[in-house]
Amino acid sequence: MSAPTLTTERLTLRPLRYEDFPAYAAFLATDRAWGMGGPHGIRTAWEYFCNDTAQWTLFGHGGLMIVPNGMDGPVGQVAVCHGPIFPEPELGWFLYAGHEGKGIATEAAALLRDWAFGTRGLTALVSYIEPRNAASIRVAERLGGLPDPDAPTPFDEPDLVYRYLPGVAA
Repeated sequence: MSAPTLTTERLTLRPLRYEDFPAYAAFLATDRAWGMGGPHGIRTAWEYFCNDTAQWTLFGHGGLMIVPNGMDGPVGQVAVCHGPIFPEPELGWFLYAGHEGKGIATEAAALLRDWAFGTRGLTALVSYIEPRNAASIRVAERLGGLPDPDAPTPFDEPDLVYRYLPGVAA
């Protein structure tokens, strides 16, 4: 399956493009990537970028860049990822510096979550969140996610797991 383009009144979620990689890698190289185990070097950034792209072919879901309508470039990314790294399909997001606090992550994640439940027919999604990441916890709660303390986490990390089910949205 090829990656779709999804839209709201103010956002477009579109497939990753090679020209998105410099900003993506720059984000992962900063301290802002601490919630994703970062900062990361270019090799790991490329592995993540390629993984987010390949997931579409392998699983029918993956990463999409978040582009506010009327802007040229992305301000972050949202993804549904799975495979051997994640015990369950994960709904994840990140924003580049300066784009927080505007509801962008929540709006983008809600759009992809609803697409995953509707178009893809997934029956559950989870978000793995570093326990100190208060901003992502708030997004998960706004999305209607409920803590699932019994869910497995990737790499045996002490992440919090927020579970989303179809028809349960905030």
